[in-house]
Amino acid sequence: MNFGRKIEVFYEFFVNHGGYNTVLLGLKNTCIIAVSGLIIGIIIGTLIATVRVVPKNNAVVKILDKIAGLYVSLFRGTPIVVQLLVFYYVLMPSLSMNLNSVAVAVVVFGMNSGAYISEMMRAGILSVDPGQMEGGRSVGLSYGTTMMKIIIPQAVKNILPTLGNEFISLIKETSVVSFVGATDLYVAFNRIGSNSYEFMVPYIVMALIYIALVVIISMLIKIMERSLRKSDKSM
Repeated sequence: MNFGRKIEVFYEFFVNHGGYNTVLLGLKNTCIIAVSGLIIGIIIGTLIATVRVVPKNNAVVKILDKIAGLYVSLFRGTPIVVQLLVFYYVLMPSLSMNLNSVAVAVVVFGMNSGAYISEMMRAGILSVDPGQMEGGRSVGLSYGTTMMKIIIPQAVKNILPTLGNEFISLIKETSVVSFVGATDLYVAFNRIGSNSYEFMVPYIVMALIYIALVVIISMLIKIMERSLRKSDKSM
């Protein structure tokens, strides 16, 4: 079968047989999982990073620091597909939880991303001039308020490109959510290939969509970086 015929077969199943509906669903789920996972990851990562950089002045902080370290080691030390399978097939039945596959993917991707973002955020916090903390405390702000209003915003700005890379990684890693029955871009195009017995064109189109998503994210990150640089210059 020549390439032109392969394109005709793909078009037949993509348009006339409604394959585009599955692709749109897969694209929506991919974006939901990646965006929600990043937001959850930023929240978890910020909390963990804060715990790990605060002075260890009492037993509670020391215990929290140990728990945070264990959390990071656990999620960075195991593949995300293993985390998905354990959560979906072990933890959910054990805890009598009833979540659909997309919700499970959002939770697991968020928790996994939180472990990586915590290290990024910790590095970002440590890169902020210590004088910023001293300045905040000198005007009467508490340690927590200074962290939230002065240190963390600057840390986020410092690690913005790295956060962009994490978002791109999340987009690409969503291809494993099929292990728990979620429909993503891979599942959508694989279904078209299975129905048409022709996988070349569906997989090429799938790759192009992933590339387009990555390019769009990269452009948005660059726009945000330029905007932040302009705001710094105007201050």
